[in-house]
Amino acid sequence: MPMEHVATGMTSGAWLAITVPLSLGMAAMASAFGLSRAVSAAMEAMARQPEASGQIQTAMVIGCALIEALTIYVLVISFVIVLMGKIS
Repeated sequence: MPMEHVATGMTSGAWLAITVPLSLGMAAMASAFGLSRAVSAAMEAMARQPEASGQIQTAMVIGCALIEALTIYVLVISFVIVLMGKIS
């Protein structure tokens, strides 16, 4: 039986339904901001030093993969939280 919050009358499932999409949205926005800054800086660096563009591009792709991994971690954690809320 889900517990009900005394002041708001909302169950724990209702709180999960509100907070999980918000956390995913914040993670996606932060990831998009980080990716845009990383790609912008890499493009500027490649324009300044075209001979180093291969190394810069490799570093940019690795950095972008790590930034995207953080968003995927939030998605996985959200799934775990939702599943744990349905189990208990």
